[in-house]
Amino acid sequence: MVTIKFREVEISKEPIELYKVLKFENVVASGGEAKVAITSGLVLVNGKSETQKRKKMVSGDTIEFGKDKIVLKLSSAATIVTEQQINKTKFAAKKASTKRKPISVSSTGRNK
Repeated sequence: MVTIKFREVEISKEPIELYKVLKFENVVASGGEAKVAITSGLVLVNGKSETQKRKKMVSGDTIEFGKDKIVLKLSSAATIVTEQQINKTKFAAKKASTKRKPISVSSTGRNK
């Protein structure tokens, strides 16, 4: 029986996007390279080929690319962002933007 050894990577918040893990862990040279590798189907998430660049990764997920094998672990001082919190933030930002006062425009040009 072959045992695959995964390198543990601590994340400070979840979820985190797949391409960011590859970039920050220097598995690839850049975010663009990470996105190409993912969309090409070269990255495995939890043992299955993944093509979503912005796949939301959480603690316990595994990532495999080439010789690199990573398992994500939430740090003890981590922040978990729920979908509900994200939606509340989006709603608050949208609500704030609708409270703007209209701009009044006056013409100072000549009438012909």
